Amino acid sequence: MAVLPSTRSRAMLALRSGLTRALAARTLAPQVYSSFATGPRQYDGTFYEFHTYCLKPSKMNEFLENAKKYMHLRTAYSELVGFWSVEFGGQMNKVFHIWKYDNFAHQTEIRKAVAKDKEWQQIIVPNLALIDEQENEITYLVPWCKLEKPAREVHVLWWNESADSRAAGRHQSHEDPRVVAAVRESVNYLVSQQNMFLIPTPFSPLK
Repeated sequence: MAVLPSTRSRAMLALRSGLTRALAARTLAPQVYSSFATGPRQYDGTFYEFHTYCLKPSKMNEFLENAKKYMHLRTAYSELVGFWSVEFGGQMNKVFHIWKYDNFAHQTEIRKAVAKDKEWQQIIVPNLALIDEQENEITYLVPWCKLEKPAREVHVLWWNESADSRAAGRHQSHEDPRVVAAVRESVNYLVSQQNMFLIPTPFSPLK
């Protein structure tokens, strides 16, 4: 998950989202799926709320300027993991941001506090007119993954110097039979997949 100022090489992140893994072998009868997966992560209540805003095309810059100017009012309540604008992939004029919560009780507490913050509400309410669509998702880290800030400024979801370097890396990996075998096996468990290139905003914690 990451962002870079425009003065540097424009770091792009390929973010895989909208992945759903089958909970049973395909040869079995259809199963009921749950939006909350099971597994080791249930022992840790920490989760991440993904917000996706589709903005009016003429209002993208205005929204980002307002977010940059006033985001400190919102981050006083809970941790912002990262804030990006979508460069390629899917609908344009889209921003994507991630918030961390200790558990659902923590999320509820924060929402109530933010709703009572008159200064923040005076900022956020007018900004709602700049948004066409909003989508929120609750996600958890898989057991083998962790979020941490690296020694250098660019953090990784999948980090690439450019779209061309990503394409070169993919072509190279497709020549590795181990990668090909792993991909062929993994597609058996996918219902859908979407990739997006994300560019961090200047005020994003992860660069």
